[in-house]
Amino acid sequence: MDRRTFLRTGLSAATLLALGKPTLADISSEEKTVLTVLHTNDTHSQIEPLTAGPNVGKGGIARRMSLIKAVRRENPHTLLVDAGDVCQGTPYFNYYRGEVEYRAMSLMGYDAGTIGNHEYDNGVESLAKALSFAKFPLVSANYDFSKAPSLRRIVKPYVVKTVGSIRVGIFGLGVDFKNLVLEENHVGVSYRDPVEISRQMVKQLREVEHVHFVMGLSHLGYFKNDPYAKAGEIRLGDITVAEQVEGIDFIVGGHTHTFMKEPDVIKRPGGGQTVLFQVGYAGINLGRVDFTFHRKKLVAFHGRIIGDGAVADHSGEPC
Repeated sequence: MDRRTFLRTGLSAATLLALGKPTLADISSEEKTVLTVLHTNDTHSQIEPLTAGPNVGKGGIARRMSLIKAVRRENPHTLLVDAGDVCQGTPYFNYYRGEVEYRAMSLMGYDAGTIGNHEYDNGVESLAKALSFAKFPLVSANYDFSKAPSLRRIVKPYVVKTVGSIRVGIFGLGVDFKNLVLEENHVGVSYRDPVEISRQMVKQLREVEHVHFVMGLSHLGYFKNDPYAKAGEIRLGDITVAEQVEGIDFIVGGHTHTFMKEPDVIKRPGGGQTVLFQVGYAGINLGRVDFTFHRKKLVAFHGRIIGDGAVADHSGEPC
């Protein structure tokens, strides 16, 4: 990351100086660690490239795999994560019921993922079987699995990954089942307030696990200037969590299929900030955010989409 890019997309040099932190130019290579986070959301069983529409030829897993390999060669300190709705959308899911999706993600080397509403389309036991093919951890903190033992054995509230010298805490958030998932498809699984649960996760990760970086994988949705919001309707999404919960560094979003060109930065009342990013659907885009640490303290970031990107921005009805 060059200095001009940092000043445009990360914390400003003036802000760092005011906080008593060095600028990037002042940090020696021995004291600096760059953590790269690659992320997807709402891939919706798109194993092959799209065959119709403005993004024909894009999406699928082959191109994504090439991009992932290239970034990992560039920076071994890379995490690959997903924000849910891996399933539903093509005949691959209709026939294989999630096995192909999670096998493919395992081959791509995903480090963590969370659960979207469409993962429940065939019910709890079918989901548990599909998740058994995932060779990476699944996290979801605000879904209570206490009465669904098959999922409780597989899905954990959070996971801690050590990347270089940086301890990364990753937790998951799922959307409210109301009007999205039939009751018979989430038997034994209940939704809990993501704001309160996120506070608990931050406390656990910061104070007990002693992580340097907290990341949420969220399938709540990005509702800034949402054209689909009904008059008077309150939607509890990523922005609400970011505004109300201190201590989350990065929220990888999903659910709303929002093609963001660059991350959003939400200022928190306590003086900190949370980075939000979501990259559409079907694997058309791959998100990349580089976080720079000085002596294990986060000091800057730079985020963008990589690959060809979508032909046009699109924010659709959550599904």
